[in-house]
Amino acid sequence: MPSLSHDTRQTLSRGLARNFLGQSPRWYKQLMCLFLITNPLLLWFSGPQGGVIVGWLLLGEFIFTLAMALKCYPLQPGGLLALEAVVIGMASPEAIMQEMERNLPVILLLMFMVAGIYFMKPLLLYAFTKIILGVRSKTWLSLMFCLSSALLSAFLDALTVTAVIIGIAVGFYSVYHKVASGKHFDTQHDHANDVSVEAVHSEDLEDFRGFLRSLLMHGAVGTALGGVSTMIGEPQNLVIAKAAEWDFIDFFLAMAPVTVPTFFAGLALCVLLERGRWFSYGQRLPASVRRILEDYDHHQDSRRTPRERAALIVQAVVAVLLVLALALHMAEVGLIGLAVIILLTAGNGITDEHQIGRAFQESLPFTSLLVVFFTIVAVIHEQHLFQPFIQWVLSLPIEEQAGALFLANGLLSAISDNVFVATVYITQVKNEFVAGNISREHFHALAVAVNTGTNLPSVATPNGQAAFLFLLTSAIAPLVRLSYGRMVWMALPYTVLMTLVGLATVRSFI
Repeated sequence: MPSLSHDTRQTLSRGLARNFLGQSPRWYKQLMCLFLITNPLLLWFSGPQGGVIVGWLLLGEFIFTLAMALKCYPLQPGGLLALEAVVIGMASPEAIMQEMERNLPVILLLMFMVAGIYFMKPLLLYAFTKIILGVRSKTWLSLMFCLSSALLSAFLDALTVTAVIIGIAVGFYSVYHKVASGKHFDTQHDHANDVSVEAVHSEDLEDFRGFLRSLLMHGAVGTALGGVSTMIGEPQNLVIAKAAEWDFIDFFLAMAPVTVPTFFAGLALCVLLERGRWFSYGQRLPASVRRILEDYDHHQDSRRTPRERAALIVQAVVAVLLVLALALHMAEVGLIGLAVIILLTAGNGITDEHQIGRAFQESLPFTSLLVVFFTIVAVIHEQHLFQPFIQWVLSLPIEEQAGALFLANGLLSAISDNVFVATVYITQVKNEFVAGNISREHFHALAVAVNTGTNLPSVATPNGQAAFLFLLTSAIAPLVRLSYGRMVWMALPYTVLMTLVGLATVRSFI
């Protein structure tokens, strides 16, 4: 086989360099290469503490890939870090599999429920178009989004609610972007490309993006306000309820001294942020956008065929069944999502494989990313990165442990998976109770602190809440310019308020 010439090798090298992480900036590619080279070197030369050092470094690097989600989807760079962690022995495949098995309901939820919501988009878009066009006050509209997300998340999973909000936002954005590009409602259009947007619409498009960003963030925070209240609101709630032997009512009443004040404080802050236009909130719906959405609504109503009206009725019936099934916890959320897919496709005549496949385009990339995240969680577990926090909390006087546990959970949940953090802490606390070191009443108080600590302060960053991470990596985020940093900034007032109110109520009433 003849050897390659110098020019050919240079060309091939440039091709490999360009292909690595695709269209990402050169500095980003270079930094990722530096991470991948530095980690094993540090592990090999840093001695007995190498695992802890590299573990925290890996966690920071993974958070960086999440923060740069608009530069490169985190699956690829984060996946390379996860693969390296396995290769250098920071996490075993068995540990990763255990994390996946522990979080299988979440994986099934993402695979099936998010896809199921896809087939319900016409109904959702219809209903929320009427709401948005009917409620002209941005303050009341934002409060409605936050309140409805909170109430739904108390009985549905936060990821399901977030998927609904994302679907609505994508629908609105695509309609306006199509018209702003000089096209008709029924024309095929790439709404991710702004090249065709007419100059007269550019300013209104930016205002519309700000409008949607604020609604998305109010809705995402609402999922945290409601999800903390019930045992089915978040995955870790079920773990805590099982450890404390609480049923639905017991769990709600135990959490109420913390969750109820925090809920009303969050709603009040939503109003203040919109009225004051602080932290990038308060952007109004431009008049031109409203007219286009109104025209679209009239257009859809006038041309809706009997078959389309029948499809809306089927979707409404399935939506009611969905709420009942989830509220009564008839099965795992993912299985209910699969049932939704079957009912909606069968009832609405969707029998083509490719049509069904489109429903999974948004859910599967995030599902893959979540499995990568489980690898980082496995590193945290195997390297005992959180162990010092646990030991510190349990060494404090009994009357201070609940407040300290709340803060420790909040801090760790803001940078790690809150399901994992809650599982670790509640296991440690349960062991202390079983050993007879703490009373049942104190154990229940600490269980409340674990639940509220992993749910409330964790809104600080996208990686603290699965719903926030889903929003950041969804199709809507790049469309409305919702970056990691912007999410942290917009969540900051909620983070401060929910942390302070949660801490005050935990220390006073628990």
